[in-house]
Amino acid sequence: MLRYLTVPVTAFAQNCSIVWCDETKDAAVIDPGGDLDRLLTEVQRLGVQLKAIWLTHAHIDHAGGTADLAEQLGLPIIGPHPGDQFWITGLPQQGAMFGFPPARAFTPTRWLADGDTVQIGNSVLQVRHCPGHTPGHVVFHSAEAKRAFVGDVLFAGSIGRTDFPQGNHAQLIGSIKERLWPMGDDTVFIPGHGPESSFGAERRHNPHVRDA
Repeated sequence: MLRYLTVPVTAFAQNCSIVWCDETKDAAVIDPGGDLDRLLTEVQRLGVQLKAIWLTHAHIDHAGGTADLAEQLGLPIIGPHPGDQFWITGLPQQGAMFGFPPARAFTPTRWLADGDTVQIGNSVLQVRHCPGHTPGHVVFHSAEAKRAFVGDVLFAGSIGRTDFPQGNHAQLIGSIKERLWPMGDDTVFIPGHGPESSFGAERRHNPHVRDA
């Protein structure tokens, strides 16, 4: 079964998730935006072995530590969708703009597309392309654990910003309703910032996307 631990990182309190298979102890880290020493301390405490980096999108608070972590541990970088190439290229500029430690661009080992899967140990997660916040944003869904790691697509009571370059509000709403809701009301999601919630709760109460 898939297990996970959420570790807030960077000045933006971004929810970086360490996910692992409880049978093999193989692990991946989702969105290592920074504070790598803190992340690696948690990995050691959990007794798991990092095998990959998975990215939902390439904003600095989610991807800023990716190049350094991949180089340090020899990890493959999986994701996001190619639509975020321009954000990856611009990571050094993003870091300077927001006062982050120096960040380096990188080339993903594997780009992701809608309908792909990623695997860690015996746990397989579905990949959904959910553009709107960024054009290349993806979401990782574990049907067995009823969990979805949604980055900055959806938050408890809110939705992702669409005022960044190539953001698209209508596209974001479509991603949420057409790609996330079918995962089931009882699916708990781990957003890029803030507390967890469920898709059912957001359909009932989130003013941006609740059912009519």
